[in-house]
Amino acid sequence: MKKLGLIGGVGPESTIPYYRGIIYGVQKKLNKPFFPPLVIESLSSFEVIRMSSQKDREGLTKYLLKGIQNLAAAGAEVGALACNTGHIVFNELQKQSPIPLVSIVETACAEAKRQGLKKIGLLGTAATMEGNYFKIPFEEAGIEIKIPEQAERDYIADHILNELELGIVKEETASHFVEIVEEMSKIQNIDAVILGCTELPLIFEGRNLSIPSLDTMQLHICLLYTSPSPRDRG
Repeated sequence: MKKLGLIGGVGPESTIPYYRGIIYGVQKKLNKPFFPPLVIESLSSFEVIRMSSQKDREGLTKYLLKGIQNLAAAGAEVGALACNTGHIVFNELQKQSPIPLVSIVETACAEAKRQGLKKIGLLGTAATMEGNYFKIPFEEAGIEIKIPEQAERDYIADHILNELELGIVKEETASHFVEIVEEMSKIQNIDAVILGCTELPLIFEGRNLSIPSLDTMQLHICLLYTSPSPRDRG
């Protein structure tokens, strides 16, 4: 099995389920006790969000690339970013990375196509909701991406940064996030909603939505432990 390198800490609350999901997912796949080779490089979610908000693509690329290079130096043969926002510069990273990378965005897009979805809401950091990096592959696949109104985008981005990234989940915040999704379903007629931040499952855990949700973190984890690396696919 290829040794996986994971860019974690972006944020810490999602790095933990990534580690557990990959370890126990492999064990379930093999039906035996086994601990797959895995190395984690912990970076700062606050730096990633800051640079993405400032549209500092060069700085963000250098920051994440250094982490990927450290993973490769530790023996990783395939890599992944345990966050959505960092994928703003995924194409740049892929070109310069010493190891192949598995995209969380392409993973989510593949699942949306599999489900036959045509119009999907997108929640995430401001850079994710307002940028094009997430929308382009979906639109190329004939899937329309919708985002909340400006005031709701500001609310989501603020509470991701100041609560979820710190592991804080408030009932009031969770209820309002659900209201945002339900309003999008009613007004924008979305078929599903993308949890486009790996901390968002914290806020929606145990919550009932009237539409399906695509948990990018779980989809990414599943692909990482079930599929061969890009170089193995030949």
